[in-house]
Amino acid sequence: MGTDQDDIVVIPLRTFQRRVAGNEDVSIIQVSVRDGVSTDKVKQEITRLLRIRRHLSDNEEDNFDVMDLKEIAKMLSGTPQVLTALLSAVAGVSLLVGGIGIMNIMLVSVTERTREIGTRLAIGAMEREVLLQFLVESVVVSSFGGLIGVILALASSVALAGILKVPFVLNVPIIFVAVLFSAAIGVIFGYFPARKAARLDPIEALRHE
Repeated sequence: MGTDQDDIVVIPLRTFQRRVAGNEDVSIIQVSVRDGVSTDKVKQEITRLLRIRRHLSDNEEDNFDVMDLKEIAKMLSGTPQVLTALLSAVAGVSLLVGGIGIMNIMLVSVTERTREIGTRLAIGAMEREVLLQFLVESVVVSSFGGLIGVILALASSVALAGILKVPFVLNVPIIFVAVLFSAAIGVIFGYFPARKAARLDPIEALRHE
């Protein structure tokens, strides 16, 4: 649980009660189980014994807690999964917003360069060539955005690691995956503007003001 074992002092129980606490209360008891013994069975026996010692009747609820380390481990293992799901949702929304922004930028670019596209198509450029041109531009824009995001994230992580005094671990494959995701977002959201540019009528595009 993050407790440094070097900061723990072990003294006799009676000495603690007489010299430190001033009472005979016991807040927690830790029990170890031999190998091969079922912890569930031990938990049931401890619960039964404590109910007898505390004089609890059958219709009274337990006024104590008996916890198995397996339950604590299960609870702790579930916490990172929840955090991962939340971070994934935030990342998904961020990618969606960024993709919509890239699509809008490319649509504006297609509108502003309609005459240029018409000229290219009129002199013999193929639709797939125009499509590829705008897809490449979209990928370049999204990749540069991804690189800027990685740089800002690394700088923030280094700064926070220094403030919190925790080690900074650089995971290079994750960085490559992030940049690849940025490029993929450029392809996905840049396809519609690129297809719109490729399917322009050359005559109408040349007449565009």
